[in-house]
Amino acid sequence: MSVQDVLSLIKEKNIEWVDFRFVGLLGKAQHISLPAAEVDEDTFVNGVAFDGSSIPGFRGIEQSDMVMMPVTETAYIDPFTAHPTLIIMCDIYTPDGQRYDRDPRGIAQKAEQYLQKTGIGTTAFFAPESEFFIFDDVRYESGMNKSYFEVDSEEAAWNTGRKEEGGNLAYKIPVKGGYVPVAPIDSQQDIRSEMCNLLTQAGLRIERHHHEVATAGQGEINFRFDTLTKTADNLLKYKYIVSNTARQYGKVATFMPKPLFGDNGSGMHVHQSIFDGDTPLFYEKGAYANLSDMALYYIGGILYHAPALIAITNPSTNSFKRLVPGYEAPVNLVFSAGNRSAAVRVPIAAVTPKGCRIEFRTPDSTANPYLAFAAMLLAGLDGIQKKIDPRALGYGPLDKNIYELSDAEKAEIRSVPGSLDEALDALEADYEFLLAGDVFTKEFIDNYVELKRGEAKAVNIRIHPHEYSLYFDC
Repeated sequence: MSVQDVLSLIKEKNIEWVDFRFVGLLGKAQHISLPAAEVDEDTFVNGVAFDGSSIPGFRGIEQSDMVMMPVTETAYIDPFTAHPTLIIMCDIYTPDGQRYDRDPRGIAQKAEQYLQKTGIGTTAFFAPESEFFIFDDVRYESGMNKSYFEVDSEEAAWNTGRKEEGGNLAYKIPVKGGYVPVAPIDSQQDIRSEMCNLLTQAGLRIERHHHEVATAGQGEINFRFDTLTKTADNLLKYKYIVSNTARQYGKVATFMPKPLFGDNGSGMHVHQSIFDGDTPLFYEKGAYANLSDMALYYIGGILYHAPALIAITNPSTNSFKRLVPGYEAPVNLVFSAGNRSAAVRVPIAAVTPKGCRIEFRTPDSTANPYLAFAAMLLAGLDGIQKKIDPRALGYGPLDKNIYELSDAEKAEIRSVPGSLDEALDALEADYEFLLAGDVFTKEFIDNYVELKRGEAKAVNIRIHPHEYSLYFDC
């Protein structure tokens, strides 16, 4: 879509506001809206100014002036605003016209450029499966004298005995009993279908939707793979539409990895592959799971660098409430064909040569998708370049239910870090692979670690309600 196409769309659809968006370090979309009458060709040349110092970890106050440069191909009409609004994603520049090296979207683009420079392939494709919960009520507070959270859902297992006005309509979903039941047990068919319709209108190709394993409204919508940066753009669009559709229904959606204790959390399984033009490079007929040597080396890079990688793909303290044994949590750093207890799964059902891919199951949606996809690609490329064979390093293949192995067998399997601080330690010890092609910089990584250490400390110093159960009467 050209600048003229965008300006014509504004006139054709009677657009009143143009919403210019960018993504901060934490992966959250930010925006500034301009009257459509003020948007012309010069807007796409000069950009839109904003204060970078007000975005966590983005820019110091002494250098706060930043510029959003609109990317016309990302334009779509906002389905939620009362006043017709066009949304456009932006790249970030400094006032002197230089691309800002802390712009996550710029890092994603540099990762794609680096792939081409290596000569390994021309395109990396990504497809995230971003799970979420839809709740009816969410309350939380953290203060000097109290700390709690409480969520509720009409289909939650804990509500089988609740008295409601008009009667309890039963059909609650048991703990770990929510995978793909039909209505009336699945009460959220229509809301997910509406989400899918709006996502389609916004340009995403929807492949399926369904209820997920956990009680209390866990769902998943899968959209079609695309190139690295475009998929990150699409994921931000996906989260925006899911969240606002839920709100229109009087509910609230969350992509938090572990909002409930004792049931499955929400992951973001990331499918990925590399092509050379139209030729898939991960496929070799007759090999294990039909994987080429290149695909195996890519897996080797992912698993070898996983402890450091997880600081970017699972960058919240809550991430490590999900990454515990059980609950289908992918904590085991091995690969396997079709095995959902492994960190890297190789899909084998209904897969064509072009559909041959690997699935890294550990990430979650607190990750900044631009940074996470770029880091995964760099880890995989490092594995290809160094021929890191996961079989030689004891990373599998392991075609067993890992959760049912003996303690001695489990002890032989490397696991993910146990906390955000441990993952950040691993990143500080293993970051060289991220510097390839100047995709990330050491300054960026240091700044990122400092920001995330602050989050970890903020949680660690606070009193947990369960500590009252453990220690009040000591």
